[in-house]
Amino acid sequence: MPQPVLQPPLTAPDRLNATLSEQGFAVLDAASVCAMAGITLGKLQALQASWNALPPDQFLKDGGRYRRRRHASFELTDQQVKQVPHRAHWQPLSYNALHGGMQRWFEPMDSAVLQQDAWQKLLSWLARVASAAQGEQTWFAEAHQFRIDTTDGIGRPTPEGAHRDGVNWVAVFLIGRHGIKGGETRVFDMDSPHGQRFTLIEPWSLLLLDDARVIHETTPIQPETAGGWRDTLVITLRSGGFLDEPELIAPQAAV
Repeated sequence: MPQPVLQPPLTAPDRLNATLSEQGFAVLDAASVCAMAGITLGKLQALQASWNALPPDQFLKDGGRYRRRRHASFELTDQQVKQVPHRAHWQPLSYNALHGGMQRWFEPMDSAVLQQDAWQKLLSWLARVASAAQGEQTWFAEAHQFRIDTTDGIGRPTPEGAHRDGVNWVAVFLIGRHGIKGGETRVFDMDSPHGQRFTLIEPWSLLLLDDARVIHETTPIQPETAGGWRDTLVITLRSGGFLDEPELIAPQAAV
């Protein structure tokens, strides 16, 4: 018997800041995202075709072929979106036990996507949300386009398991699902057994996470029809600088 799909606990736009403060995460439907970011749904939907041209992730340590992705990095303020030169994505092992400790040079996001007004507005809005919660500042953001497919039968959106990302804020946009089952989102409180389970279904709905307070994962997907896939856009925001590999310190000469 198929498992029922648990609906996400949606937050009203005027309750976003309060909900983030109270529980460390919030879910917005697509209409709320558009209203708060000042973007039409049609403009966001125009970005979706770029997910059809994502190259394979060459860094999967489990030997899988189920993930495609692109990556880009930015410095954000409430008023400005500045793309920085392409750089490696790096996480310590303490945050990503499977893929941490290695520089992962993913293919860059398409410049035609990054130049779209909808993209600029989306990032600026996320910077405003983060600044409303933690004070106005420059945010160091990384954007990841993901496609998880069922080429080999099972696709794993979070092969590292339940995790934090080592940033301040994580925004997970569901872009689309096709011909799959599974892909349930799970969010757990860092300091208690409290957690919630739900499935993001609506394109451009958003899960926004306070990375210091909660951990998250998404369960594997399986095909219901041939060629099933799940697309997401993950944008992380960090204060103070990007999460980079620490520079090696040369030993001091003996005196």
